[in-house]
Amino acid sequence: MTLDSLLLYCRAGFEHDLANEVTDKAALLGIYGYPQFTKQAGFILFKCYSCEDAQTLGKSLKFSELIFARQMCVATDLMNDLDPEDRITTLLKAAEDFPLCGDIRVEHADTSEGRELSKFCRKITVPLRQALRKRNKLTNKENATKPVMHVFFVTGTQAHVGYSLPSNNSDFPLGILRLKFPAAAPSRSTLKLDEALQLFIPASEQENRLAAGMLAVDLGACPGGWTYQLVQRGMFVEAVDNGAMDPALMETGQVSYFAEDGFKYQPKKKPVNWLVCDMIEQPQRVAKLMAQWLANGWCKETVFNLKLPMKKRYDCVMLAKSVVDEVMQKHGCEYVWQAKHLYHDREEVTVHMRLKNSKA
Repeated sequence: MTLDSLLLYCRAGFEHDLANEVTDKAALLGIYGYPQFTKQAGFILFKCYSCEDAQTLGKSLKFSELIFARQMCVATDLMNDLDPEDRITTLLKAAEDFPLCGDIRVEHADTSEGRELSKFCRKITVPLRQALRKRNKLTNKENATKPVMHVFFVTGTQAHVGYSLPSNNSDFPLGILRLKFPAAAPSRSTLKLDEALQLFIPASEQENRLAAGMLAVDLGACPGGWTYQLVQRGMFVEAVDNGAMDPALMETGQVSYFAEDGFKYQPKKKPVNWLVCDMIEQPQRVAKLMAQWLANGWCKETVFNLKLPMKKRYDCVMLAKSVVDEVMQKHGCEYVWQAKHLYHDREEVTVHMRLKNSKA
């Protein structure tokens, strides 16, 4: 089987957005191809015109900069009609030209149909791992410095086989960081900020950049799902909204409430360490506000959500980024931008920004 494609996972319904994004970013790298996908499938295949292009793309296309992708690997075309009595022999043959891998993940799409394959995927993983080790295609022990092999089952008899580079993939099964909803949180939106902070802030830096005693502002705070995450990390929060906050949060003594317009509010003490925002507003307007806070020196870092339209969602995010670019250029600021369609997001994308070379 030829490795001339890139396989990328996404939330079901966002295949078209991911296809547009990968096509755009591949072209910027001088690599051209075309996407193949089925609506609501939860993944796409980006077909390159050569195996060399696919391998270059798997290395040079930065996974961390992809908005709508949960996972990315160089992969084969769909293998049809796998023998239910002996799938492993065919899978081994497909991996003959793979580099030595340090781990294997047998996965499926995050859809109702895909999740029906989860038990089967777990069952086949052990014998497949053993067979790969006998063929010297997999290290005897997990090795995080080696590529990861992916076997992605579409059905019980159809699969893609591929590999990803350890520095250019998601560490999580199916590309999903699963979190447990804290019973004390006032809304499920709390999981969005928790996921964002864990994803965007390296674990080695969280102790310093998410430290107790820091100051934060939460625009559009009520009932307090995002404020809850900041309070749990020991921060003091200015919660800004016209709605009511969760009484338990107010009782912590770490939250000051202001019934004001989030677009007019200014922090009581400048700069604050963190600005977070989950207001339901036009994405370009929110992006401009966040950029202004950073450029004015009112905050050191910000995490915010962009509420997206039903169509042209990738274009909408890029337009919001162009608004940020305009503000930052006007103020002579260089900045870092990270945007991701998180597992706990729905029709929105979560963005993290900070000024470049910031010591926040």
